[in-house]
Amino acid sequence: MNTRVNPFANLEDVPVFEPKPKKLTPVAPEVVERISEDNKFPSRQAPKPAKEARRKGRKYTTGRNQQFNLKAKGVTIERFHKLAHDRKVALGALLELALDALERAGGSATE
Repeated sequence: MNTRVNPFANLEDVPVFEPKPKKLTPVAPEVVERISEDNKFPSRQAPKPAKEARRKGRKYTTGRNQQFNLKAKGVTIERFHKLAHDRKVALGALLELALDALERAGGSATE
């Protein structure tokens, strides 16, 4: 008994199962929209982002080529940008002006 029995041997005569194709009827987009509104189904379309007041970009050619990052409150950053805009100077130039004024005032580092 060296040969094994093939369990699929008698399936050769059986017809192969094939599912019936579904008959799809197209639906108008207006109908889909009306049904979704009637059933209070929310749209999955991403909402348009709110337009925020953005500062106008400024480009200055200066000799400044070093990065200086710091954390500050939003109000402070807005004040800094407004001062630079009002004086029509670059942010780096405003920082230099502020440091010069602080040194002239002789302000103490620990207040």
